[in-house]
Amino acid sequence: MAEADLDAIIRQLAKQQTKTLTAVVKKRRAALLARGAKAKDATGKAQAKALATVAYELGLAATKRLQTAADNAADAYARAMRKAAEDAAAAAAAAAAAKSKAAEKSKAADKTAPKPGAKTAADKPAAKPAKTGAKKRAAKQAGR
Repeated sequence: MAEADLDAIIRQLAKQQTKTLTAVVKKRRAALLARGAKAKDATGKAQAKALATVAYELGLAATKRLQTAADNAADAYARAMRKAAEDAAAAAAAAAAAKSKAAEKSKAADKTAPKPGAKTAADKPAAKPAKTGAKKRAAKQAGR
């Protein structure tokens, strides 16, 4: 029963309750009809018979409402579980896509990374600034 779907269990329990309630309604109707049969006058018999009929109709209406409510609850649960399964699958697909994208970025970063032992621009000594002709002339004139 641990692996059974809850919507099937809801329907099964509602069916059992409906059968029980229907049996009780019929029993109650029979009791009211029996009381009417024991009545001494015709109005008492008619009143008991009418009461039995109304009680039976109301009881059956209650069982129908119970069954409808259980069906609605079972359907709602089944819909919610389907949606949850779809959402979980979508989340898993998104996580897999993000993981593969991260792996691609990692591979691309590995290709652009320098090889061990290779000199980088930071390892080279700083170059002397180039002197322009104007600076050389200014230095010569200042020295004269």
